[in-house]
Amino acid sequence: MSARLAADFWVRAYLARLQAAHVPAYVVARGDPTAGAVLVKLATLDGRARLFQRGFDLASGTRAWVVLAEGAEAEVDAAAARQRRMDPDLWVIEIESREGRTLLDEEGLAD
Repeated sequence: MSARLAADFWVRAYLARLQAAHVPAYVVARGDPTAGAVLVKLATLDGRARLFQRGFDLASGTRAWVVLAEGAEAEVDAAAARQRRMDPDLWVIEIESREGRTLLDEEGLAD
């Protein structure tokens, strides 16, 4: 069994990684500091966005970041708001990157 990081610790570490890579990111909604799930919104600054959540890659059986919603930024924002209404413990992080950089594919971020 692997230990899970507290949500607020994971969020702080992720924001520090993004800052070090010069990728602007903000906490849009704070969730439960211990066990809250995390959504990551990528705004590409062209009116479009993607919303990621941690899930499982069925092929490999490992945790991975999967796209929950994609399209017009307003639609992605609405999807995030729906998720927050269902789970008020949810964290939402917003990244602004024209290049689409999230760093979510870096080792350790899906764990």
